[in-house]
Amino acid sequence: MDGSIGVGLIGTGYMGKCHALAWNGVKAVFGDCARPRLVQLAEVTQDLAQRKADEFGFQRGTGDWRELVADPDVEVVSITTPNAFHAEMAIAALEAGKHVWCEKPMAVALVDAERMAAAAKASGKVAVLGYNYIQSPLMRQIEALLQEGAIGTVNHIRLEMDEDFMADPEALFYWKSEASSGYGAPDDFGVHPLSLLQVLFGPVTKVFANLSRPYADRPTVEGTRRAVETFDIASVLFELGEGISGVMALNRSAWGRKGRVALQIFGSAGTIVFDQERFNELQIYSAADRQSLQGFRTILAGPQHPPYDRFIPAPGHGLGFNDLKIIECHELLRRIGGEDARVIDFQTGLNIERAVHAMAQSHREQRWVVI
Repeated sequence: MDGSIGVGLIGTGYMGKCHALAWNGVKAVFGDCARPRLVQLAEVTQDLAQRKADEFGFQRGTGDWRELVADPDVEVVSITTPNAFHAEMAIAALEAGKHVWCEKPMAVALVDAERMAAAAKASGKVAVLGYNYIQSPLMRQIEALLQEGAIGTVNHIRLEMDEDFMADPEALFYWKSEASSGYGAPDDFGVHPLSLLQVLFGPVTKVFANLSRPYADRPTVEGTRRAVETFDIASVLFELGEGISGVMALNRSAWGRKGRVALQIFGSAGTIVFDQERFNELQIYSAADRQSLQGFRTILAGPQHPPYDRFIPAPGHGLGFNDLKIIECHELLRRIGGEDARVIDFQTGLNIERAVHAMAQSHREQRWVVI
């Protein structure tokens, strides 16, 4: 991967900082790419943009994201804004001839996600989505185990994603409870487990979903209450292309859960268990073990699980969330350089978006929906 690439970042919240850390760290961790040039950062005001540019190591800041997209020194744009802004910004960047790294989900409306994919195809530029959980060294190990048939033929999958950032009924109303942000649990949230399914098994082909709101309204800063417009809980039956059945449970209001993406894969000869809250370990049960030794084995991540070795030379010490973002950044640079890369691009991301909208349709119509 030769040649330093000019980076623009739109948005400096939680995920914006993750992207900035990744752009700052990718050269030091992997060493096989030129150090990115952090050219420009965009925020809602010039003052905030310049302050964050100084903090994150960007050359300059702007209060107008369109100025960043038009900057000839910017070659790739990181988009980490709220969901409703993704489509407009990504399409503008692609039409300006920039590569795009956009946080999930693609867009609120399916038609906008389709427009984003079409714009990426027309531009010939690389456009990928921020699904960093697929980058886990042990998620790669799970994929290898499945490919070698370690648990036989897979016949059922259970997936749970739970967090508690919406658990308090008296937490203030904010944009994630507005319909303009999407459906809630299925798209703001459930796209992560869907990304794991996409990488390990391919697209979901059929869903039956029930969506619910645990709290009808939330308090506002003005002292009134406002109706919650999105769904914080989703229960989904699904099928995959090879006839594999599955269950997915999503809950943004689950007290005590902080970052749980629990995956259980059941096969004819064993079971694999993984939980994102403990993503430096996986468990495997093999029916081939002699009966006196049968039981789940816990495997700790180590340098034998690339690219863990790029961070730490010793097993069991553990990577973190932002490390996955650095790996994702490296994969993006590989794709831009014309190499094979582990990414979910806009075209593949449409499979995930279609599954989300099928869930919403299923809930409305109370029936199975074929995707």
